[in-house]
Amino acid sequence: MRPPLLRIPYTQPLPPPTILPPSANTLEGAVSALHRFLLAPSANLNSKTAILTGAGLSVASGLADYRGTKGTYRVNKTYRPIYYHEFITSHQARKRYWARSFLGWPSFNKAQPNASHNAIRDLGKTGLISSVITQNVDSFHPRAHPDLKTLELHGYLRAAKCVSCGAEVDRDEFQRDLARLNPLWSAFLEEVLATGALETENPEEMRKRGIRLNPDGDVEVPDAPYSTFRYPACPKCLAKPPDTVMAGDGEAKRGVVEVDADGAWGGNSNAGILKPGVVLFGENIASSVKEAAEAAIDASGKLLVLGTSLATYSAWRLAKRAKDYGMPIAVINMGGVRGEEVFFQDLNPAQDGRLGVRSEVAAEQLLPALVQRIR
Repeated sequence: MRPPLLRIPYTQPLPPPTILPPSANTLEGAVSALHRFLLAPSANLNSKTAILTGAGLSVASGLADYRGTKGTYRVNKTYRPIYYHEFITSHQARKRYWARSFLGWPSFNKAQPNASHNAIRDLGKTGLISSVITQNVDSFHPRAHPDLKTLELHGYLRAAKCVSCGAEVDRDEFQRDLARLNPLWSAFLEEVLATGALETENPEEMRKRGIRLNPDGDVEVPDAPYSTFRYPACPKCLAKPPDTVMAGDGEAKRGVVEVDADGAWGGNSNAGILKPGVVLFGENIASSVKEAAEAAIDASGKLLVLGTSLATYSAWRLAKRAKDYGMPIAVINMGGVRGEEVFFQDLNPAQDGRLGVRSEVAAEQLLPALVQRIR
């Protein structure tokens, strides 16, 4: 596997924030400030608030985050996500990815939306929220509040998607195919689940058991025989291979999809590759998604940022867009946020929250209390 071409941004702790207003350092103070923020009139025609969320919001559901105090980049210094070019070009890299995803899926799929997601649902019912933009791939937002519009900026893990034809396969169905193609791995997974090794949320305890659970639901088992893992081909492309595919050298070639006797994707194939429905590191976000996210910001009068350090540019640029449009911004995150001084540098420290809020109070405590205050 060749060295990564891209640097993972902001893996070290960011500078601590300045709490605004100062009273927002307590639950009661943060509730009061955010209450005033949401109800204050906006200079824009639309006074509704767009919400932008990140992995920190799902920690209370038992999922790992990236940059929190117990985040993957903090506790596992050797971790790096799979890169898009690796997944697309390397059969062995795909084996490794899908093996780890296979082991992690039962625990990831069992996790449920938490109090923060349910509170956002209730805030949506008040008419104060315009939409939700999330970086998370856990589908908690559309599950918790299907009637409040959610845009999944980085995709979702609930389906695998063919890179050739775009067809999707439900992740539960895909999991069953992986189990059928890999009976020894399936037996190992049953053994691991029986021991409860995937039940603990303590990363130290997991490491003692030789297991690492990463934020996107994959499980790392050191020295595991990943090269033995098999995965299926896209059923649509298997039935009708694409006429042409673009090779790595940019040359158009006839699409070939071959499988072995059990239906596992064959190494002579050049099409029908199923990838997770997420935007992998180094992969471009679809233009339609970018435009929809920008439109969601433009259609709002304020922005509430929850559970994210905004380390990825795709999210930070949306907050910067809101700032450039003169929108009040509130940030609720435990720990520093990328370039947050930009959002609050011209804010009067004496203001009471109507023009901006910065707090580190846990969202799963703050948001339900806020809902009760508004009611």
